[in-house]
Amino acid sequence: MSTRYPFTAVVGMDDLRLALLLNAVSPSVGGVLVRGEKGTAKSTAVRALAELLPEVAVVAGCRFSCDPASPDPGCPDGPHGDGGADARPARMVELPVGASEDRLVGSLDIEKALADGVKAFEPGLLAAAHRGILYVDEVNLLSDHLIDHLLDAAAMGASHVEREGVSVRHAARFLLVGTMNPEEGELRPQLLDRFGLTVEVAASRVPEERVEVVRRRLAFEDDPAGFAERWAGEEAALRERIVAARELLPRVALGDAVLLQIAATCAAFEVDGMRADIVMARTATALAAWAGREEVTSEDVRQAALLALPHRRRRNPFDAPGMDEDKLDETLERFKGEEPEDDPDPDQGPDGPGDGGPGGGGVPPQGGEGPAPETDGVPEEAPAPAPEPEHAPQGAGGERAAVKAAEPFRTKMLSVPGLGDGAAGRRSRARTEHGRTTGATRPRGALTKLHLSATVRAAAPHQRARGRSGAGLVVRRDDLRQAVREGREGNLVLFVVDASGSMAARKRMGAVKGAVLSLLLDAYQRRDKVGLITFRGRAADLALPPTSSVDAAAARLEELPTGGRTPLSAGLLRAHDVLRVERLRDPSRRPLLVVVTDGRATGGGPDPVGLAARAARLHAADGTASVVVDCEAGPVRLGLAGDLARHLGGTAVTLDELRADAIAGLVREAQVNRSVRRAA
Repeated sequence: MSTRYPFTAVVGMDDLRLALLLNAVSPSVGGVLVRGEKGTAKSTAVRALAELLPEVAVVAGCRFSCDPASPDPGCPDGPHGDGGADARPARMVELPVGASEDRLVGSLDIEKALADGVKAFEPGLLAAAHRGILYVDEVNLLSDHLIDHLLDAAAMGASHVEREGVSVRHAARFLLVGTMNPEEGELRPQLLDRFGLTVEVAASRVPEERVEVVRRRLAFEDDPAGFAERWAGEEAALRERIVAARELLPRVALGDAVLLQIAATCAAFEVDGMRADIVMARTATALAAWAGREEVTSEDVRQAALLALPHRRRRNPFDAPGMDEDKLDETLERFKGEEPEDDPDPDQGPDGPGDGGPGGGGVPPQGGEGPAPETDGVPEEAPAPAPEPEHAPQGAGGERAAVKAAEPFRTKMLSVPGLGDGAAGRRSRARTEHGRTTGATRPRGALTKLHLSATVRAAAPHQRARGRSGAGLVVRRDDLRQAVREGREGNLVLFVVDASGSMAARKRMGAVKGAVLSLLLDAYQRRDKVGLITFRGRAADLALPPTSSVDAAAARLEELPTGGRTPLSAGLLRAHDVLRVERLRDPSRRPLLVVVTDGRATGGGPDPVGLAARAARLHAADGTASVVVDCEAGPVRLGLAGDLARHLGGTAVTLDELRADAIAGLVREAQVNRSVRRAA
């Protein structure tokens, strides 16, 4: 068995270690979401936590880790008599991003269930994680159907497995810990809210700390067992402190004055629902127990708010998580009641200050490494901003500064025609594991979704030849039929944005950016990958390679300057290259090309218009679904964007039409028009 890196050997990251330890003290806090850049020891710290958890008593022989003191009456391995008890270490179960549904929730032997009526159930990862830790690395990349099962289990504390009338239920209460890199995409709000606490981590910018990180890591890799032995004393002391805090936890008093502060804080920051209040109360109680106190203080409430509220304040994926700490302090002071006389420092443990002690827990740093405080809007007395000029000041080469995007709006759905096989999402029609049943087929590999009636029809003609004598249906492997289902897939939405001088009027470019921002928000909601290409001057630039991080695309868009000539052909050719590579990487994910331009072409060769037309026809030849967002303004319109759309085999839509009901079905209409032209 491989040796894990010791928890107490992790350098710095006090906020991360504290959040994990609070969940070890009180699992009802609800887990931790760790957000941060790559290479910041997120996974190392989480895996090390499992070694600190106390042993778990389980019913002997129970595959579902039932507690001998109160076994689950509905356990599939039950009912449990006096079969004895075993003690084992708490498990940390890892859920791979590419896991199947059956691997997560478990699977049934359909053949035995049909023929013999026997519930032959093989437990999944949710059963293995019961009373332990369920760890999901890159949780933001999980498929939607797996997230749905996690949400159900986290909400009910149980997992239900349904297979064509055969039902199995078992307990599944676990500490959910996830890590993610925000650059790779954000989490669905429903799953985000299920994490009790969230922590932002970043690599230290202090040279001495970075040196110590490297020194310890190299020492561990050279001799894992010896390195772990050197930290065994600190690990044992921290484990004892967790046990002591767990024993103290039921005696911690949560007074009415503190509850009022918690409620006032959640109301002041306008968080949705009541889960935030409950999580804050549990976190503040765990903080007091961790510090060896029996009463919760205002400082505990403040620390709980910094851990429990930032991820619940986001209203859309483009909002940066964070807290206005001045507003937090003002709210706590306003609703401050009579404080207990205990030392309010949550880092003060039973053996003295914890700073530098074995736990490494305490108040997360509130300085430069924490999230930047948010502003709470413009004060009423603030002067109105001066009106912006129609044209921005020009820099070298005619470049104009970036323009702020207009307010985003709700767009109508753009979809790729036909039936795909891509990753589950919410945009285009596709054959998926979930959705309405449209037919049946022979299974390829393991059976996952049984089509019951088709299976019965396949087995029925052979019952006499198989010697059927009883009531049960004699079913063979060849009789099983897989259900064919239709749902929605996510697509690759590649934006090609004209940033040339012809688009540079501030009001116009602001409206264009607002439209693209609206489409990006739509792509986030529909679980798409996105890419961003801009063209201006003499070339096209891949501002953002295809990624699941829609907010990264929004950040690139916000910084986009304008000016120069219009190399439309360069933008289209760059898009063709990007899509060619993506088809090799992910052939099942179908692309949707969105070109945002007024249709002008003034650069790229002696015949820029002809070059752009030829580049557009390359996309049409590949069958790429496309939409041209026509940004032409003014009383006289040349219709160049419409010409471009015809060369692409797509449809042109104005910025106004992007909001209108008329946009529904435009892509499908373009596909029909292209088929008619080919037939002619």
